Amino acid sequence: SLLLTVLFFALPVSAQIFLYQATELQLQYGRYEIPFTGSSDSETGFVYTFQHAHSWKYGDTYMFIDYSDLDESGTELYGEIYPNFSLGKITGRRVGFWKVKDVGVLLGYNYGRDTRIRKYLPGVRLSWDFPGFTFLNTDFTLYLDDNKGVNGGGIPKEDDSYMIDVNWAAPFDVGRHSFSIEGHVEYIGSRDNEFGEKIPHHILAQPQFRYDLGKTWFDKKDKLFVGIEWQYWKNKNDDRDTNESAPQLLIVWRL
Repeated sequence: SLLLTVLFFALPVSAQIFLYQATELQLQYGRYEIPFTGSSDSETGFVYTFQHAHSWKYGDTYMFIDYSDLDESGTELYGEIYPNFSLGKITGRRVGFWKVKDVGVLLGYNYGRDTRIRKYLPGVRLSWDFPGFTFLNTDFTLYLDDNKGVNGGGIPKEDDSYMIDVNWAAPFDVGRHSFSIEGHVEYIGSRDNEFGEKIPHHILAQPQFRYDLGKTWFDKKDKLFVGIEWQYWKNKNDDRDTNESAPQLLIVWRL
C-alpha cells in the first residue's frame, strides 16, 4: 500500500542513526458511539495500536497504525505518519521565539484501508519549551484530500481543509510511583464532499493517563503501562449528530 511506501522512505533505513526511538503496542477496550444511526447507539470492541516515534539528525517522525475490531462496525485498518524536519537541527542554530524552542516542517499522511481515506498534511510544527513536558507541540497543517471517492469504493471525495493539533507527554512521579499524561487534541475544519454536502468541523481529543506498572511490579521502568484513554470526538466521522465521550481501558507494552 501507499502507507507502507511512505513508511519506507520516511523512516531512516538503519536504526543506528536514531538519536531516540520508542515503539509501543497498545490495547484499548471500550464503548464507542455508532455514527449515522440517528440515535445514541453504541458498540463495544477493541483497538490494537502499533505506535512508533524516533528522532534523528535532521528531525523526528511519529506514526501509528490502528486495527479496530468493533461489535457492529467490524474491522478497520487505519494509520497516520508525520515526518518532521527540524529547522533548528538543519541550520545548527536556535529557530524559535519566546517559549518556542524549534520550528519544523511537517509532511503528514493519513490512510484508511477499508474507507479508502487518503489525506496529505503538509504544514508547520512549533515545539514549545515548558517545564514538565517531554514534548509539547502545536501543529498547523493543510488537510488535502486524495480519496478515491464513492466510485472508487470509499468514502466521498472532499474539499481540502486544515488541521490544528496539540500533542504532548508530561511524566511525573508520586513517591516511588511513576505516571504520565499524554495524548493529543485536533481540530479539522469544515469542508464539502462530492455531493455538495457540508461536512462539519470535528474535534478529537485522546488524552491518556498512564501508570508505570512494570516499574512497580518488576523494577522495569518504561516497559508496561496501564491506565485510561478518554476519547472525546465532536461530530464523529463527520456526523454532526454524533458526539462521543468514552473512557477506554488502556494497556501499553513498550518494546
